[in-house]
Amino acid sequence: MFELLERKRHYFSIISEYIGTIMSRAKSTLEQWRILQAVVDHGGYAQAAEKLNKSQSSLNHAVAKLQHQLGIPLLEVKGRKAYLTEQGEVMLRRSRHLTQTVEELEQLAHNLEQGWEPSLTLGREIIYPMPLLVAALKAFLPHSRGTRVTILDTVLSGTNELINAQSVDISICAVPPKGYISEPLCEMEFYLVSHPSHPLAQLTQVDDDKQLAQHLQLVIKDTGTLGSSDTGWLKAEQRWTVANFHEAKEILNQEMGFCWMPRLLVEQDLTEGRLARIYLLGSQSRKAMMSLVIPNRDRQGPAAKLLEQCILQQHKQAQSDIEQ
Repeated sequence: MFELLERKRHYFSIISEYIGTIMSRAKSTLEQWRILQAVVDHGGYAQAAEKLNKSQSSLNHAVAKLQHQLGIPLLEVKGRKAYLTEQGEVMLRRSRHLTQTVEELEQLAHNLEQGWEPSLTLGREIIYPMPLLVAALKAFLPHSRGTRVTILDTVLSGTNELINAQSVDISICAVPPKGYISEPLCEMEFYLVSHPSHPLAQLTQVDDDKQLAQHLQLVIKDTGTLGSSDTGWLKAEQRWTVANFHEAKEILNQEMGFCWMPRLLVEQDLTEGRLARIYLLGSQSRKAMMSLVIPNRDRQGPAAKLLEQCILQQHKQAQSDIEQ
């Protein structure tokens, strides 16, 4: 993976040099194309001048010079608004690719100038299997260059708060907040469980909310600070809130309460008889898709990119093992 990162650096270096060569020979400048884009995007010279904090006359001059240098009309003014000509539409579309590439190169240069990140913060929804994350970190370690990694365990809205505040470099969450692109990782299944001697465990099937409401329910505390997000069945009159599933298991082992627990966390307990499943009519289990989110790709440095690839590679390998 480190070799792949170095190849990407080399690739962008070649592209940067290539674009620099082209622009040195070109009649136009990037600034002229950016001004043209602003005039079109904001609906006129006056609006673009306000957004760019430039004088309207300087924008008029830049676009007029660009049209003269190219020898074709790009804009025509009707009333107070500027409209693209047919030639202008084609040129504008192509120019956006150019300016976007340059912006990406500039961001890459900034990342490289900053160097390898000394520290990374990773937000992990606590239902995500820790063995998978440890395997990814193990692959990351030999190439980490001493980068310190902080793992923040989060629950429900607390995970999304970290993403929205961009307080983490990488997040593994169950329900990504709106506006963020996510990469599916794995599906988590939950069982409703209790101690084998619990009254609910003696029933073949629970088909009435009233049967559950009579008993103690254990729930995991939402780590959000802007308002908790309740999920699942929460109608029990008696409810205890704990910080994590390990604490919930300790209480369950004392023959108290019931709780929705990740299947991977209770599978061995169920097999060895320390816990028992409670079967609900119409809800034998529940599932949640875990996803990887990069809160701000523009600020993502080389170490964060490498760790992201290690996480994705671990899931790819795990899926391959399952298929075999």
